[in-house]
Amino acid sequence: MPPYARRPTRDTPITTTITERGGVTPTDEACRAVGGTPGFGDYLKALPQYLLPQHTLSALMFRMARFRLPIWKNALIRWVIWQYRIDMDLAADPNPLSYPHFNAFFTRRLHPEARPFPLAPDSIACPADGTLVAFGSIDDSRLLQAKGRGYTLQELLAGSPERAEPFRGGEFATVYLSPRDYHRVHMPLTGRLTEMVYVPGRLFSVNASTARLVPRIFARNERVVAIFQTTLGPMAVILVGAIFVGSMETVWAGQITPPYGQRIMTWHYPETGHESIVLERGTEMGRFNMGSTVILLLPRGAAQWQDRLGAGQSVVVGEVLGRAY
Repeated sequence: MPPYARRPTRDTPITTTITERGGVTPTDEACRAVGGTPGFGDYLKALPQYLLPQHTLSALMFRMARFRLPIWKNALIRWVIWQYRIDMDLAADPNPLSYPHFNAFFTRRLHPEARPFPLAPDSIACPADGTLVAFGSIDDSRLLQAKGRGYTLQELLAGSPERAEPFRGGEFATVYLSPRDYHRVHMPLTGRLTEMVYVPGRLFSVNASTARLVPRIFARNERVVAIFQTTLGPMAVILVGAIFVGSMETVWAGQITPPYGQRIMTWHYPETGHESIVLERGTEMGRFNMGSTVILLLPRGAAQWQDRLGAGQSVVVGEVLGRAY
């Protein structure tokens, strides 16, 4: 762990801190999300996950993705490129065989021109490549997961009403990263890190099928919450884990998981001094060692989303999602 990654404090177990249950969903007028009536195929994909040893499978994938045996890692890399039609011309190193293991390929850097960031100071940039599965206004303290399903800010933010309060009635955007996407997460705005929270939880898949069927999935899965102070007020960037994605890391603290914890852990960062951390808009702030979901939270009255945005739309890092008020 880098020296400026302060030792965490241990909060109460998550099973006792999360008390709100998301039964009421936000209105469609307030926000938009992908969804629809679950089909038989959705049940086949989602329901068996309740029985799977999610963390054990994710730990196994963590090890397999780091095997350095050339015949293994080269075959896996070639298959993923073919299966998901990955454009290696965007990579800083376009040679797929040059990566020491599969995870290095999966978290590959892009060349600087691949994802330019907006110049306008009031632009709110997309933090990740992927699909915009939900976005809009937070209905008091409730966010939309998929049509007909919601969850609360307090659940998402480790059961803390104080942490949730600045975002009540604010704005949110949820981006799902598939295996074909770039897996590094970048800053939507310039911000000073004030707090990081590790929240233990399940590792359900976060694809469309499970989002339609598993209640409060983003508030149940393991996640890392990073809170920043920006010119618009507080901003939260939340990395949500999923099955086979049991490894998340940030640029200031390194690898957060594994190992997997049983309690909420909190790190606080000072405003000034050598331990103060300020990241400019467009700077990498973290990454997934496989695909998952990023949730962006902004306070009330801070931003207006672009009219052209729609749920289910593909987005890329640096794309303008909205403008500051």
